[in-house]
Amino acid sequence: MGAAKIQPSDGAKIRALVVDDEDSISNLIAMALRYEGWDVDTASTGAEAIEKLRSFNPDVAVLDIMLPDFDGIQVLSRFRSEGYLLPVLFLTALDSVDDRVNGLTAGGDDYVSKPFSLEELIARLRALVRRSQLMQDQHPDPILRVGDLMLNEDSYEVERAGEPIDLTTTEFELLRYLMRNPRRVLSKSQILDRVWSYDFTGKPSVVELYISYLRKKIDASRPPMIHTVRGAGYMLKPSV
Repeated sequence: MGAAKIQPSDGAKIRALVVDDEDSISNLIAMALRYEGWDVDTASTGAEAIEKLRSFNPDVAVLDIMLPDFDGIQVLSRFRSEGYLLPVLFLTALDSVDDRVNGLTAGGDDYVSKPFSLEELIARLRALVRRSQLMQDQHPDPILRVGDLMLNEDSYEVERAGEPIDLTTTEFELLRYLMRNPRRVLSKSQILDRVWSYDFTGKPSVVELYISYLRKKIDASRPPMIHTVRGAGYMLKPSV
């Protein structure tokens, strides 16, 4: 795989849960992740995935959308409802834009369509774990403020004008990057590099998608803070 191996700051192995009803796929992914030095557990149904989540407490999950009992989006909904904020990568044979958007809207952080490149999947998982670890790093002041918008890097809480806003892991990281650079125009390539940290060329369309998600949550029924600078990128600034 070639990339530097990563691990939690306490020296423990990264734990990954791989959920797919095709043993050949889950075993292949598990083997590759174990080569990376990760601790891996697998599940083949939604019910088993939820059970393994509670007992294994993974740092990241690969979740197939098509499962024999209930679909991966329902599994993810259970994850989130129980307070698990681990990043989730959807693995799907579905190829329509609507299916991918539904997975991301449900709280997923990334997706890979079958058939997939194993190297690409591992690179994306590394990026998700890296971002998750960065969000857990301690900072002198965990509170970021831009206008009436507040983000707490330690508790993952986000508020605007005192009203709580629920964000997925990727939405949180994107907003954090924007808030760390207020009044600065950030290009799609900069955002891809800093927020997704892919070890390969990412698609700019995913930036547009997540900016639209953030606007619906941050700017909904309020003066806008997230602005498009035509031909240049995006900028966050106070509304007044």
